Amino acid sequence: MDLLALIPAFGGLIWTVLAFIVALSVIVAIHEYGHYIVGRWSGIHADVFSIGFGPILWSSVDKRGTRWQIAALPFGGYVKFAGDANAASGKDEQQMEAAANDPTALRRTMHGAPLWARAATVAAGPIFNFALSIIVFTAVVVTSGVARDPLTVGELRPLPAEQSGLQAGDVVLAINGVVVPSLDDPAYVDFISALPAEEYLDYTVERDGLQTNVMGPFIQPPLIDRLSPQSAAMDADLERGDVITAIDGEPVFAFSELKEAVESSDGRALALTVWRNGQELQKTLVPRRVDEPQATGGFARQWRIGIASGNAFDPATESPGIGMALVGGMAQTWRIVEGSISGLGHMITGAISTCNLSGPIGIAQTSGAMASQGAQSFIWFIAVLSTAVGLLNLFPIPALDGGHLVFYAYEAVTGTPPSDRALRVLMAVGLSLVLTLMLFALFNDIFCP
Repeated sequence: MDLLALIPAFGGLIWTVLAFIVALSVIVAIHEYGHYIVGRWSGIHADVFSIGFGPILWSSVDKRGTRWQIAALPFGGYVKFAGDANAASGKDEQQMEAAANDPTALRRTMHGAPLWARAATVAAGPIFNFALSIIVFTAVVVTSGVARDPLTVGELRPLPAEQSGLQAGDVVLAINGVVVPSLDDPAYVDFISALPAEEYLDYTVERDGLQTNVMGPFIQPPLIDRLSPQSAAMDADLERGDVITAIDGEPVFAFSELKEAVESSDGRALALTVWRNGQELQKTLVPRRVDEPQATGGFARQWRIGIASGNAFDPATESPGIGMALVGGMAQTWRIVEGSISGLGHMITGAISTCNLSGPIGIAQTSGAMASQGAQSFIWFIAVLSTAVGLLNLFPIPALDGGHLVFYAYEAVTGTPPSDRALRVLMAVGLSLVLTLMLFALFNDIFCP
């Protein structure tokens, strides 16, 4: 065996593991801090705040008597409040009996606090996850800006067609004699689709206050702007900025041509000619059938290679203002929630494959892949995953936050909490369900194509 050949793979494994640990630790820390801080504000004392499980690597006790610790197994975390027997918030019977005759001590326990305090403390974890996502999505919009309308040339992208007459600052008025619609006009998509797929098009631009005509590349060339993790493109070592110039020897100038070739491939291998930094590379990949969410709801199965297109130039941007960015951040978070619920429902009914459910291996691979595409992609992925974790914890399963909230809702309606025996049985069932789901997702990671 050539041990030197294993070094790149080993380095990639380390990168993947580190990215996974960082992503999960950030999300867990935010989730558990939500429980901790709202519990503290509500008068409930926290005994332990832990990131990870198992052997303790580091710990420190603060002035409030809370032990902050980092444990060796970075697959979650917990806050153990006063009165809890374990990380799953089971009741410590001895501690609760000892506090029963001391109203002040009883009030500081999780199980002796008023219903509103318990409910707020439990709900805070998922809420903080959603808040993290909204903040990240908002910050990305604020820092990146939104495309200036009318369409204005920002930075030109490196392309095989180097004879472009476009310049930064050009306001694009028309292409091939057709006026460019407003960017937020639904007709803009139709406008791009109607353009002839040619290497050069005739641009009418406003430059320095004067109108002029120049030749430029197709506005959406077969340029890779983003790659999906665990995709055919990623496995073929395609990179952001690559331009696909031919498919099976036939030249392509528009991303729509590439998309059409992939969708009509029926899964057969495609030979791609790829332009990268002035060099031509030959790549072969096999499109994969994926379940793709539709704007009208539901899913459709399509052949995909896992890339998203980019413009021939980065459009000039402007700040959208914090209010508009915040609305966009909230809308993006809701889209993830809506898509996740829809996807889960379609998996349960068998409309789409259960292979769409990823486990720890799949999440780790995605973490590494997104981290390799840059800090912004990795932070965006953390925000997406944070929304997913927040949503998962709201499922009405005992042992999850949603299960506890169901118990509290029962208590609010009946005036009494479920019996301790019923809670123990339900918690055991809930833990079994969660473990089963984790094993099923792990099975998908190993055996799904």
